[in-house]
Amino acid sequence: MSIVSLRLPDELLKEAENRAEALHIPRAEYIRRAIAVMNDEVLAHKRRERLMTVSKRVRSESMKVNAEFDAVE
Repeated sequence: MSIVSLRLPDELLKEAENRAEALHIPRAEYIRRAIAVMNDEVLAHKRRERLMTVSKRVRSESMKVNAEFDAVE
């Protein structure tokens, strides 16, 4: 495990301490979990962006296929 040193605004650190205490976990564990959650959110956002990009690329082709199905019905 690596060590990271960072500066945080006093209010943010106090908030993290309060939340960690409420969860009965060490402050460092709270911060580790917060980073993990943020990493997951960023990954999900990037995944949504890629999906939207691909979806836009195939949209016109999908509309043609739907029109062909409508004509058959």
